[in-house]
Amino acid sequence: MRRDLYTDDHEQYRESVREFVAREVTPHLTRWDEQRMIDREVFAAAVKQGVYGLEIPAEHGGSGESDYRYRMIVNEELSAAGATSLNMTFGLQDDLVLHYLIDLGNAEQSARWLPRFATGEYIGALAMTEPGTGSDLRGMQTVAVADGDGWRLSGSKTFISSGISADVVVVAARTDAVDGGFSLFVVEKDMPGFERGRKLDKVGLHAQDTAELFFDEVAIPRRNLLGEEGKGLRYLMAHLPRERLGIVASAYTGARAVFELTRTYCFDRHAFGRPIGDFQHTRFVLAEMATELDVAEAYVDKQVTAYNAGELTATDAAKGKWWLSELQKRVVDQCVQLHGGYGYMMEYPVARAFVDSRIQTIYGGTTEIMKELIGRELAPR
Repeated sequence: MRRDLYTDDHEQYRESVREFVAREVTPHLTRWDEQRMIDREVFAAAVKQGVYGLEIPAEHGGSGESDYRYRMIVNEELSAAGATSLNMTFGLQDDLVLHYLIDLGNAEQSARWLPRFATGEYIGALAMTEPGTGSDLRGMQTVAVADGDGWRLSGSKTFISSGISADVVVVAARTDAVDGGFSLFVVEKDMPGFERGRKLDKVGLHAQDTAELFFDEVAIPRRNLLGEEGKGLRYLMAHLPRERLGIVASAYTGARAVFELTRTYCFDRHAFGRPIGDFQHTRFVLAEMATELDVAEAYVDKQVTAYNAGELTATDAAKGKWWLSELQKRVVDQCVQLHGGYGYMMEYPVARAFVDSRIQTIYGGTTEIMKELIGRELAPR
């Protein structure tokens, strides 16, 4: 069926993104995976081309464009190129770090940080997860104790994407031990007491650095408090729709991309004298995936439209997050199977997609947590 999400302006933008990917991304993918780090130069090139950072206000060097359809196009083109680590990193910046800074930052903070993102000089990270809490943010132990006109931040975080390369880190910490109040702080790279641990050795997403972070009595000045003191948990909840939509977008585009390359493979690969796509079982598997992806596309497009209209709720986004990430996992697994032994070789994109996509049902809230949150909303009131 004809897709009606995009306008001519969006399709013209797609051409610009596609040209950027061919020039600045595809030639470097293998090296980025091998060195376990994305070259920082690509961020400057990306913001210059308008591939990310579009929502940064014009007065700080961006375009102030909030239409999420442009983010979807970036997802589609990076997924088609197999640039999953870069796609997730751009998503981390646009859907999380910048979303927090733009939404919550005051005039002084915006002037201090956003122009450096708008030139690609700065990369950010969001530090929520702790070693002993996982998805249970209310169990957070990192604490910020009042000290004069600021705070002393102590604790640790783990599984922090871009934790090694980040210049600024938005950190959630407990500021009221009695009432369980949380606040958000921006920790800058050179603050004494802020240490980065080891770069974590992950199953997939090898080019995206992920780290442990440690805070030992880090002096946080009042000007680095993001938003109001004690409202951190409220801010986290308010930003969940955008975070989950980002995973919905990457899950759908990732699944679609690996399906398309598998469909081509099935009619190029011959066995017993004919393309394996001509065997009934293979046709049935491809037909099932094609149908599921078309149904998913309609749902994803509806979520994007709802987000643009300010109507996407955290619960609706949770539905999309668990369903699309589980669909991606299932589709990629079936595509590996259709590739046979070649699907297990890392030189094939389907194998890289297999290891890169496995995290999707875990981060941003596990499938089980998503279902629990949705289930709570179903009880009669």
